[in-house]
Amino acid sequence: MRKISKAFLILLLGVYLLILTKEILFKYPLIINNQFGFQEIWRSSNFIPFKTIYFYLFLADINLNIRIQNLAGNIIGFIPLGFILPMLLKKFSNLTAIIITTFSISLTYEVLQLLIGLGSFDIDDLILNTLGGIIGFCIIKVILLVFKMETQQKRNSKLAIKKS
Repeated sequence: MRKISKAFLILLLGVYLLILTKEILFKYPLIINNQFGFQEIWRSSNFIPFKTIYFYLFLADINLNIRIQNLAGNIIGFIPLGFILPMLLKKFSNLTAIIITTFSISLTYEVLQLLIGLGSFDIDDLILNTLGGIIGFCIIKVILLVFKMETQQKRNSKLAIKKS
């Protein structure tokens, strides 16, 4: 049963990463356009922490749904990573490992966007994506804690019945 669970989690992680890659790198149709050069890509990038977050929260004169999709989407997109990895490998059972891994994967996507021009680099995406990984980690830890408490209560009830 353990091998089946692990195989399922590996498959789930693979599918998740494929979907994440599609949503991050290939969210727009590929259009070959020589009009925008490397300078344009750098210009549209954000290297100032919290600049985009602040803009969407307080300054943006755009539809609320677009603001929510941008901010919450970056968080929600990485929750599964923080959720799946601790169940898959023990080395991800601590928060530091999740933070480093989520940040590293997010950084990889952001640098790829910058280098190949399929989006724009945004330091705030790194912050929000890492927050998503942390939230996913906290969710699985709470679930495991509740499950452990329920299992312990059942054991204690069985012991109490045997002693009677």
